[in-house]
Amino acid sequence: MAEQLIISISGMRGIVGENLTASVAAEYGCAFGTFLKETSAGENKKLSVCIGRDSRPSGEMLKSAVTEGLCKVGVDVVDSGLVTTPGVGIMVRELGCSGGVVVTASHNPAQYNGIKLLLGNGVAPPGDATEQIKQYFLDKRFALVDSANCGQVTSNDQTDTTHIARVLAIVDKEVISARKFTVVLDSVNGAGGRVTKKLLAELGCVVSAVNDEPTGLFAHAPEPRAENLIGLCEIVKNKGAEIGFAQDPDADRLAIVDEAGTYIGEEYTLALAAKYIFSKKTGKAATNLSTSRMLDDVAAKAGGRVIRTAVGEANVAAAMLEHNCIIGGEGNGGVIDLRVSPIRDSLVGIALVLQLMAETGKTISRLVGEIGGYYMSKDKFAAGKSQAEQILKSATKAFTNAKLDTTDGCRFDFDDGWLHLRVSNTEPVMRIIVEAKDRGTAQKYIDAVLNIRKEISG
Repeated sequence: MAEQLIISISGMRGIVGENLTASVAAEYGCAFGTFLKETSAGENKKLSVCIGRDSRPSGEMLKSAVTEGLCKVGVDVVDSGLVTTPGVGIMVRELGCSGGVVVTASHNPAQYNGIKLLLGNGVAPPGDATEQIKQYFLDKRFALVDSANCGQVTSNDQTDTTHIARVLAIVDKEVISARKFTVVLDSVNGAGGRVTKKLLAELGCVVSAVNDEPTGLFAHAPEPRAENLIGLCEIVKNKGAEIGFAQDPDADRLAIVDEAGTYIGEEYTLALAAKYIFSKKTGKAATNLSTSRMLDDVAAKAGGRVIRTAVGEANVAAAMLEHNCIIGGEGNGGVIDLRVSPIRDSLVGIALVLQLMAETGKTISRLVGEIGGYYMSKDKFAAGKSQAEQILKSATKAFTNAKLDTTDGCRFDFDDGWLHLRVSNTEPVMRIIVEAKDRGTAQKYIDAVLNIRKEISG
């Protein structure tokens, strides 16, 4: 059975040629442009949107289609070409645009692509705005204009330069450069290779780049998980590098490999970045319900605290802006520093981790050891809407001894760990995230959910 097109707080995502076509992309562009016009009514200004894409072969086609849709409703388009998602977020604010669009499916497999929307502040639209744009799209409610008022298209090639400058401004370039770190970078043939190699060169690193050509033909599964980064681990070990970095195709997520070639993972990315930030000042951090308690531990040691939100970058960014958080992000390897942009950024994660290593003189494995950790399991399984609802209802009855948070699916907090069950924003699946003091404890909760699934499926 063909998958349905997904429209959520993470934007539009689908399978190219099946449910995501040029005509669909153009209409989504019309819907977004119409939304921007209506929300800025009375301001009497020409609207513009900055657009970019990751390296997927379908990206140029879909970018052109979205551009067409925006121009049809009288919105100008600034084409940034092949760039990272955080790069577009930065340029939206740098150029004073009314919004942004990134043609990307992030970590999803190659057959997918998507359209991520940003508002003028560089943040994805909140839930109510997302629903409004979705309804415009479904109803084909478009504020089309005549020929004389069509949007115009211009190009801008300053994204890399601007992005790097913003990141360098939050670290001490000289301190990092003095260490001459040896780094292996795996950009999975996505959009991150070019700009990240430039950043690492500015930071005086000796870089071995693999899968850095932006072909969009991913050398391995694009999600930066342990099973997909075996090759990176081997290269780090064989070259005697001090650290390995892995990006996803649009470079908003970062996973880390230590000097022994051991996959540390995505959860430690935010914890390590926060360890550096909290070593300089105290304050608040923000993250989602599916992120490790390691962030809470790091914040607590510095007298800070963590604000939890529903999953979705827009939710975390909104909380950071509201509470003036000094660091934030998600356990998928996304780090947000508001001094750069209110959007997940692998370059920010890289710079902060290298700064931490440079200032402390410690290896990445030692820094990880100081943070400590838990056993965490992340998995997903196919589940229709009705089945997902049944699973959540049954889980609520099964775990009556837990503290329950229903902000996003169901998160159950126990004395010895926590369990989060939720429907994905980007795939037709249900996600199960479990964190506990040890594997056996985590498995207890995983097995309980498995039994619930078996009962429901018969």
